[in-house]
Amino acid sequence: MAAYIVKRILSAIPVLLGISIIVFLIMAMIPGDPATAILGSYATPENVEKLNRDLGLDKPLIQRYFIWLTNLLQGDFGRSFALNRDVLDEVLERFSATLVLSGTSFVLCSLMGIAAGVVSAARQYSGVDKLITFSVLLGISIPSFFLGMMMILIFSVQLRWFPVSGMWPIYGARDLAALMSHLTLPAFALSVVATGVIARLSRSAMLEVLRQDFVRTARAKGVHERYVIWRHAMKAAMVSIIPVLGIQAGFVLSGAVYIEMVFQWPGIGRMLVDAILKRDILLVQGGVVFVAACYVFFNILVDVLQSLLDPRIKT
Repeated sequence: MAAYIVKRILSAIPVLLGISIIVFLIMAMIPGDPATAILGSYATPENVEKLNRDLGLDKPLIQRYFIWLTNLLQGDFGRSFALNRDVLDEVLERFSATLVLSGTSFVLCSLMGIAAGVVSAARQYSGVDKLITFSVLLGISIPSFFLGMMMILIFSVQLRWFPVSGMWPIYGARDLAALMSHLTLPAFALSVVATGVIARLSRSAMLEVLRQDFVRTARAKGVHERYVIWRHAMKAAMVSIIPVLGIQAGFVLSGAVYIEMVFQWPGIGRMLVDAILKRDILLVQGGVVFVAACYVFFNILVDVLQSLLDPRIKT
């Protein structure tokens, strides 16, 4: 197992290196002078030249990349000129808010998706199966940002059950009840599409397992149908479901950008959008690389969990 984990970690290094190159080149190819955009009305030739030196933009492109990469490997993500703050500190603070939102959404979509898929497979072609299939297709077809706006209109503006936006109330206590009140709508809006995907693939995995010989043997021995499905078949189907969960974890993390903008959630997605508009190069590069590293980590974790369920994967 240790050798397999080391192998997966080593295989992730070229991926992260390629991501860093792509992010750096994209930011370098954006039209316009970043120093002029940052300075705004103070963009005199002298100030622009000084800021270019401070940012290292007066150096060749390859040299700038290796300087940035060297600092990155040492834990120095640079300093945000727009916020006048270390990039890593800002990214970690914003990521904690994103982790609350995306983590809650991932738990919701995993539980609801697997449960819906298993029930749908166990009652194939029944009315419940058709209802779940219709709901899943409807959920997959609705964009999360549109669903979020409709939920704000109905549950916040008209019914006034939940707050319109933000992570905490402007006035009042910042306790768990306040957090859950602000978290309910964005977490549900973010989880709907992933729930549909997990439900459909869980249904397919369960249908394949339910046709296998060991399930028929368990039923022939008189094992209760509930135990056949949730203990025997479910364990075998999880080998195919876990990779789907890993992919959807990345989808939820990336999809949080849209939801954070709709609900004004103070996460890393909203931070990146603001940084792009302000041409805050180091903040954008550091934020994207950090999110990409988290995505790679999730994939490694999923592979390790899958190998625990299916030892053949290690070979």
